[in-house]
Amino acid sequence: MNEQMLYVLIIHLSAIIADILVLSALGHMVYQRREPTSMIAWLLAIILLPYIAVPLYFVFRSRKRRKRTKAQIQLTCKGEVAPENATSLDMILRGNGIAGATLGNWFAFYTDGVDAYTALMAQIQKAEQQILISTYVFSSDEVAQSILEKLTQKASQGIIVKLLIDSIGSLPLYLSQTPLKQFKKAGGKVAFYMPPLTRPFQNYINLRNHRKIFLFDGKTVLAGGMNLSSEYMGPEPCNDRWQDILFSIQGPAVFHYMEIFTQDWNHTAREKLDAPIQMPLSHGDTGIQVVPSGPDIASDALYEALLSAIFTAEERIWIVTPYFVPDRGLMQALVIARHRGVDIKLITPASSNHWIADLGRSSYMRELSANGIEVCLFRAGMIHAKAILIDTKGVMMGSANIDQRSLFLNYEVVSFIYSEKIIAESDRWMRMLLEKCHGQMKPANKWRKMGENLMSIFAPML
Repeated sequence: MNEQMLYVLIIHLSAIIADILVLSALGHMVYQRREPTSMIAWLLAIILLPYIAVPLYFVFRSRKRRKRTKAQIQLTCKGEVAPENATSLDMILRGNGIAGATLGNWFAFYTDGVDAYTALMAQIQKAEQQILISTYVFSSDEVAQSILEKLTQKASQGIIVKLLIDSIGSLPLYLSQTPLKQFKKAGGKVAFYMPPLTRPFQNYINLRNHRKIFLFDGKTVLAGGMNLSSEYMGPEPCNDRWQDILFSIQGPAVFHYMEIFTQDWNHTAREKLDAPIQMPLSHGDTGIQVVPSGPDIASDALYEALLSAIFTAEERIWIVTPYFVPDRGLMQALVIARHRGVDIKLITPASSNHWIADLGRSSYMRELSANGIEVCLFRAGMIHAKAILIDTKGVMMGSANIDQRSLFLNYEVVSFIYSEKIIAESDRWMRMLLEKCHGQMKPANKWRKMGENLMSIFAPML
């Protein structure tokens, strides 16, 4: 066989393999019954860049995990508010298999990075039995190192300390784990969620653990949007620190955060953590409903709850989010609510830390503005907080952004807080953000408009 024939044979074999992979990807899309917008985005990518898009599709694959890879989370229905006293939002979430709201919780939230750091370090210092931490980003800066040193000290005292870290969100630490050496030597345990270098064909790179859960002795939880990095918190004020939320809960709701962490840890680590048995005692008068979302939840409970809240809102829906890339259903719900006279506000940074997300959100924000919805651009830095204020009925806080990645791909957890006091505090905080929001989106020239519209097509893949 001469070289020319060999070359032709290789070309033909490559074309056949490419055709098989394309047909396999298309068949998988149909079998999985992906959303039409998602299918269109992938089809366009496969047509334009087949040799890149097809391998990426098989890396990302389905957004819902099979039970053989990770069991679906089942929260224990204990201490729930009686159905006749529950809100409509609570009941919708229950209908999706989410445990109902519990009463008797104490709740506080911190929007200042120094206060958040102080609260976290105080809880680490007070812990007597167990510290369980799940985070998306664990950086190697001075703030993260000070936290790690304190955790190492507690581990050396015989206290159980476990770190669950997302391997992609904390990729530098995953690739070079030298900073964790002393922590492990002191008895601390570390597990990296879905590491890409371990079983690469069984892990889903596209589905990340974005949950932030910091548990202490099974009695207190700190959660929200803050990661362990100087961008979010620190012992000293910092002018370029991001606006974010860390909240603290004591009471029955801590039980459900314990369940979520336990199931995430047991899926990831080589050792098993016993599931919690007894709910913490009441510490306050706040109703809280803990809502996990992601591939380990059978339905899209959080998304459905948000749609229902928007459709039934009577006065206002104020949204704080760093990234705004909604699907068509959520967009239509917001527009319809505005046409009903509901006060809709989107509070988002004028420029976020991801230019692709900024380009992807622009067409949606222009559509909101065209329908009379206030798009409030925060010009005093980066907002990383995620919160939604719903009338005077409740407020949602947690790790989920209002984008398709958080709502349909990532592992997330939020809390719905049903408390007049917390609603009032949230109102004051959002009004403070609004005071630093000014100006409108710049008009788009034809090239920018083409880019924005093109990115909206690929939004399901962001």
